Amino acid sequence: MSGALVRRAAADLLFLTLEKRRTLDQAMAESPPFNDLDGPDRGFARAITSAALRELGRIDMALAPLLSRPLQAASPAIRALLRVGAVQLWRMDVPEHAAVSETVEAAKDWPNARSGGAFLNAVLRRAAAERPDLDALPLTAIWPDWLAAAFEESVGKEGANALAAAQLGEPGIYLTAKTSAAAVAEVTGGELLGNGSVRAPGGPVEALAEYGSGDWWVQDPAAALPARLLMACASDDPAKSGMIMDKSDMVMGKPSEITAIDLCAAPGGKTLQLCAAVLNVVAVDRSKPRLKRLEENLERTGLSAEIIAADAETWRPDALADLLLLDAPCSALGTLRRHPEGAWIKREADIARFPDVQYRLLKAATEMVRPGGAILYCVCTPLSAEGVDVVARAIAEGLVTRLPITPEEAPGFEACITEAGDVVTLPATNSEHDAFFMSRLTPAAVR
Repeated sequence: MSGALVRRAAADLLFLTLEKRRTLDQAMAESPPFNDLDGPDRGFARAITSAALRELGRIDMALAPLLSRPLQAASPAIRALLRVGAVQLWRMDVPEHAAVSETVEAAKDWPNARSGGAFLNAVLRRAAAERPDLDALPLTAIWPDWLAAAFEESVGKEGANALAAAQLGEPGIYLTAKTSAAAVAEVTGGELLGNGSVRAPGGPVEALAEYGSGDWWVQDPAAALPARLLMACASDDPAKSGMIMDKSDMVMGKPSEITAIDLCAAPGGKTLQLCAAVLNVVAVDRSKPRLKRLEENLERTGLSAEIIAADAETWRPDALADLLLLDAPCSALGTLRRHPEGAWIKREADIARFPDVQYRLLKAATEMVRPGGAILYCVCTPLSAEGVDVVARAIAEGLVTRLPITPEEAPGFEACITEAGDVVTLPATNSEHDAFFMSRLTPAAVR
């Protein structure tokens, strides 16, 4: 019976994500069938759900010929169970008798699916007998059509395929060190990368040596880059700063004399980086619950920052800062390899609302930084509308000028630098990271 309960829990997680538009983390917190499981059963239910979400569009495309009516005509509960059964058969090498019979048995325990058990059994038996070649389907078919088109428009077909290929893999865990990345790699048994991040060995992060020590935190390599590019502007070496101003205009001085603002800071990975560089850091976020997490992260790492709960569009500092990092609210479509449900719980209309918010925040940021200071604008999405178009608008309206990023400043990401000097961290065959857009700017001299 435990096998059926696992499938029931996996289907409930899919139901909550796809029908109720919950993130997978939210679904796992809210799902009684999932929370009734423990140990390996919980892990297997999550693995089934993650595998289905990672390749959902292809799975639905392959299910279509097996059905006498459109998949959407089935009840939400049956749709979830069909996907749970199909992904076990087609991607997880689960024996046929277990994948089919335990999934059909799960329908008996779900009132909303009970009447569809015979239909479910017939389709899954066909799915086992007529196994499709999912890899022959287009890579970008894993997403809704509108999203595949949006990615292709922003980063081209090759870039969209790279994003899709990255989503199909199991993401690794990466660490950022408070002080010595080499020491963290040694103590955790991880791999020190050229970009300064540490790839952790497999297994749960809680099992890593020195977990809780405060010497490191989990952070994607691309997410760690914006703070590093911003802090390059504090260097007294022009070759390291990448700035196109006279040396006298650069943001320089002892680290403890440099003020940095982190807008939209929570949960605080970039704040921790700025603090670890011994800058005077002000972390601003409108969400008090998220700021609580930031406070906990600061306490765990032994770092300190001034924390302010405020709306970044209206808040202004008492004195202009030298550096400002704006990780603006966005669609987060660059993190689909870790949160594949994002492709399905977001709608095209949801995405359209972000650029105006991002522009207003960038405009506000220019009023918080002194002349000659630096702003690092970033979003965890490769969509042009949320990245380069926002920056282009600010430049066209005379708010900022660009401070191009150089290859020397972005080890491991040299190929991601655009002709304009921005960075779009599309994944490649020899690298694994989220897709960010980042642009380094300075307030325009004349406003």
